[in-house]
Amino acid sequence: MAYLLLILTTLFWSGNFVLARAMHLDLPPITMAFSRWLLALLIILPWLLPRLIRQRKVLWDNAGSLLFFGVVGVAGFNTQVYIGLQDTSATNAVLMQSMVPIMILVLGALFLGERGSRKQWLGVTLSFIGVAVLIARGDLQSLLGLEFNRGDLWIFGAVLVWSVYSLGLRWRPKGLDGFTFFGITVVVAVVVLAPLAWWEQTEVPTLEWQMPMLLTVLYMAIFPSILAYLFWNRGVEELGASVAGLFIHLMPVFGMLLSVIFLGEALHSFHLWGVVLIFAGIYLAVISDTLKRLKTN
Repeated sequence: MAYLLLILTTLFWSGNFVLARAMHLDLPPITMAFSRWLLALLIILPWLLPRLIRQRKVLWDNAGSLLFFGVVGVAGFNTQVYIGLQDTSATNAVLMQSMVPIMILVLGALFLGERGSRKQWLGVTLSFIGVAVLIARGDLQSLLGLEFNRGDLWIFGAVLVWSVYSLGLRWRPKGLDGFTFFGITVVVAVVVLAPLAWWEQTEVPTLEWQMPMLLTVLYMAIFPSILAYLFWNRGVEELGASVAGLFIHLMPVFGMLLSVIFLGEALHSFHLWGVVLIFAGIYLAVISDTLKRLKTN
């Protein structure tokens, strides 16, 4: 069951990228993020509120770290993804998302003194080359001229933010269960995004909510928000973080398939080269050592 839950989680997250790209002309990015998390909060509030009241001392004692997790991991990551998808394809976005394990390795080495092996650093190099191929659309000239797609840079920033959040989870308040931790970070995200969404609405034409927009927000609130987080936590609990982390590499597969089917995005040779390089790097840096440890246990 845990394997199925993790597969569904990556499918839901991939669908979030594709839908955000599909609706990027109708829903402004900050409004999209705020609407998603506000609806998610309203759905879970009947179960969350008693827990918040019961654990209010733990929440108060850890207010600073919870603010960090809510701002960075929930509000910051998703909003940057939605901003990036205004200018780049869903295919590129999910491919770049697969860089998260590599980015975690790099940041851990730089700031936490977690030294990697030569094989891991070779993997990091290959993956960064793969991302460069995607950002440059296979055109070396754009790299030399620093003519990057703005959307790709936002997605890269989102990958960086999620990696920082993931590293920070080792200091998650121990007195909070997974659902309460998730819920309070959603509360923080909603509070932070509310004034930004209001400001955004003053800068764009008045938003007229249509059924496709409502269904998009409903999907985002239920599937990649509530269900994906709960499924992910269950998968990590049963299989461990190292095994569960491997499932994130299904996102490029699901993302490309959904983008081709529902958005009509074309696959180019640079996509394939980017995939090969990123996954070769991920295998060297993450998967091969993980599989070796599993065999010895």
